[in-house]
Amino acid sequence: MGRHRRRRRDRMTDVHTRGAIEAILMVVDEPVDAADLAAAVDVPLDQVIAVLHELRDEYADPAAPRGFELREVDGRWRIYSSRLYADAVGTFIVEGQSARLSQAALETLAVVAYRQPVTRGQISQVRGVSVDSVMKTLSARSLVTEVGEVGGAVQYGTTTEFLERLGLASLDDLPELAPYLPDLADIDGEGR
Repeated sequence: MGRHRRRRRDRMTDVHTRGAIEAILMVVDEPVDAADLAAAVDVPLDQVIAVLHELRDEYADPAAPRGFELREVDGRWRIYSSRLYADAVGTFIVEGQSARLSQAALETLAVVAYRQPVTRGQISQVRGVSVDSVMKTLSARSLVTEVGEVGGAVQYGTTTEFLERLGLASLDDLPELAPYLPDLADIDGEGR
């Protein structure tokens, strides 16, 4: 009787661990290391790696295709949309959404336009929130693009598409707004 209870408790723990790992993977913006997952769910690393492999294989089952998959990239894990449905996702992102940008996207686009070249970190500091998903949307809509790198961080700027959609010949035609934005040196702590 004691052995039966222990097996049942172990199965319940495994279910909780799987659920906790899935929940974390659903909210991360970047791939996460298995050791970080192990620390978060308070489970040994080898058990977390086993769960990750099980989830990856389960999601990849061709008999029951899913719209997402779990991938290991450079030793780190993240849930991505399935490659099987890349066309549908691409169509949705580029054409399926309304032509209007959200308030968050407009604010982010303004920071890029007025302070370019600018990194995601700098934009996040100006806005006070993470801008990863908004930047992906703006990139997918060809409004911003990578223009360089500084200290290992990608810098972004606006595109010709941005100028065309706003009816501008150049960035010099933007209305005066820059004096209301903080200087990047102040944001990075260099202006102190």
